[in-house]
Amino acid sequence: MEKSIASSIKKMQKEVKKLQKAGKKVIFTNGCFDLLHLGHINLFEKAKSMGEVLIVAINSDKSLSCLKGPQRPLSWEKDRAKQLLSLKSVDYVVVFDEQTPKEILSELRPDILVKGGDYKLSEIVGREYVKKVCRFPFIKGKSTANLINLIVNRYGYKKM
Repeated sequence: MEKSIASSIKKMQKEVKKLQKAGKKVIFTNGCFDLLHLGHINLFEKAKSMGEVLIVAINSDKSLSCLKGPQRPLSWEKDRAKQLLSLKSVDYVVVFDEQTPKEILSELRPDILVKGGDYKLSEIVGREYVKKVCRFPFIKGKSTANLINLIVNRYGYKKM
């Protein structure tokens, strides 16, 4: 298995079926991951420990901007994908355009869906397409919003 950024959801779907047929447990998580931080890395490591293959789906730039506002993304989808793929725990990265991962989960059908602890089970989109859903608690103070606030508070709007 070679780590990669999926060129399409259809190709990722074929790869998931192949992996599952070979007896591999496929884990899935998703998010914007606009500024990578320790909370994300811990989530990926915990997710990967649950199986053999970790797929991280990221919101496209357009999707992220719709979700988080016109000043985002801070890091472009190709950059975010490459950063994530460089992590030991991440095997595949796939970009999706929708606001939620429901469509991609319905197509990929991984074994386990992993989310952060800020979601109630009933709020987790796409849970009906997986065998198991796991939630892991956040690391206090580790979030993209906290990083943005820290930068603004320390530097304001000064040009560097």
